[in-house]
Amino acid sequence: MILDKLGAILLIAALAALSTGSAAQNDTAQAPVNDHPDAKFVTAPVEIDGRILFSVRGVSSLPAGQRAAAIADRIEALARDPAVPADSLQVVESDGYTSIMAGERRVMGVVDADARIEEVSRKTIAIAYRDRIGKAIEDYRRDRRSEVLSSHGLYSAGAAVVLAVVVVLVIWLSRWFNALIERRFRSRVRNLGIQSFEIVRAERIWSGLRAALSALRILVIVVAGFAFLDFVLRGFPWTRGFANRLVEIVIRPLKTMGEGLIAEIPDLVFLVVLVLVVRFFLRLIRLFFEAVARGSVTLAGFEADWAWPTFKIARFAVVAFALVVAYPYIPGSGSEAFKGVSLFLGLVVSLGSSSAISNVIAGLMLTYRRAFKVGDRVKIGDTTGDVTEMRLQVTHLRTFKNEEVTIPNSVILSGQVVNYSSLAAQQGLILHTTVGIGYETPWRQVEAMLLMAAARTPGLLRQPAPFVMHKALGDFCVTYEINAYCNDPMVMNRLYTELHRNILDLFNEYGVQIMTPAYEGDPEQPKLVPKDQWYAAPAVSDRQDGAAQG
Repeated sequence: MILDKLGAILLIAALAALSTGSAAQNDTAQAPVNDHPDAKFVTAPVEIDGRILFSVRGVSSLPAGQRAAAIADRIEALARDPAVPADSLQVVESDGYTSIMAGERRVMGVVDADARIEEVSRKTIAIAYRDRIGKAIEDYRRDRRSEVLSSHGLYSAGAAVVLAVVVVLVIWLSRWFNALIERRFRSRVRNLGIQSFEIVRAERIWSGLRAALSALRILVIVVAGFAFLDFVLRGFPWTRGFANRLVEIVIRPLKTMGEGLIAEIPDLVFLVVLVLVVRFFLRLIRLFFEAVARGSVTLAGFEADWAWPTFKIARFAVVAFALVVAYPYIPGSGSEAFKGVSLFLGLVVSLGSSSAISNVIAGLMLTYRRAFKVGDRVKIGDTTGDVTEMRLQVTHLRTFKNEEVTIPNSVILSGQVVNYSSLAAQQGLILHTTVGIGYETPWRQVEAMLLMAAARTPGLLRQPAPFVMHKALGDFCVTYEINAYCNDPMVMNRLYTELHRNILDLFNEYGVQIMTPAYEGDPEQPKLVPKDQWYAAPAVSDRQDGAAQG
């Protein structure tokens, strides 16, 4: 008890000294409000069962929070002691401070610095503190009576029943209202569009309306639950403090977001204007390149096939420039968290997208090099097929076996591409195949037979005329190559098959043995197929096949 009194006297003396110094300064000059010596001291509320009685200040040796907590503990100790009447509190004046006493027990000390918070005299504020403390002791004891707790328990149970009824009623009303709207208005909700261009489908409009009704129902239920929780918590003294902070817990984030949104309104307006300008500019660019792709606008040295790839490059450049301009105006862009996330995303993109970027660059280079286009028949590496789609990163081929092959553009750029279609329509595509014939066969006969085989093959052009080349004079045979023109590379496989069939028939017909693939010695009988065996079962002659189809 002596130590407590000694500590209280030291605290009161410190506050009194501070008060005296402040008063002296006020006598010499009137300082601005912000420069007042008391402005730097923080106050803290004295709270009992969630009710704030008053606020007190502190000093550097005893912060306001610790002082308020100590006073609250003493008041609760008095309230728990039924031997102390609530009206027994007294105001005792001392030299430089005023004490509020409950018999021999000190509740708190009041100095001039405390009085300046309310701008009244020290004695007046001490009397007000005494009355509030007495009222707090009476409320503390009353709220913990069994009849009061039982009464609020019954009220809470009734509130729970009311909440359940409200929730059920809200759900029922929402379903009834939803069904009513669906019966009366769903048939009237139509697609939103301009002429033949459909902007929003009716189903999306209806889904948005139903989502809005569901959100309204949830909001009503949440508000009812919040009101129920606040009512129940405020009825019990142990949870009343949390109930007071419940509104703050919910409102504070909304308030913070609202204040932040209001503060960012100028930047948001700038961003909205920037987005509208960029969208308008992109629309103009798109219209221009659409005209170039259609041929309505011609540019010297610029192919129509380059229109859409160039539009994509221009669009990327415009969007990138817009992002650079918009970055300082994005809310939170100056925060360390935003900078950290941006750095992390940039690192991830730089490490994980090197191959993707190389494929994109290769795809653009392939477009402007015009190595091939969609619909061409090409050979890329070991794959031969028709180009079905050209993307920024990969190219799709459909092979003769109806297989889809996806080839990265970087692989295409670093390899060799054979395009069968680029010159076929204007100059013709040369189909060629080789045969090995022995030296005992006159080369003029071989050339004549190869030219006859080409002439018998439908689909090969007569002009330019086919021709034969002597590829090699081998150890055992002469290698001849027949070359014939066609203007449709899509049927080259069929033409090769027909040409090979005609070569076999003609060489068998004239008794000339094909030495390919290897020759070791002259056989006793030439390796020929007699003409009467050309259509051995199950083969069918051309005449029989035509009669059967007829």
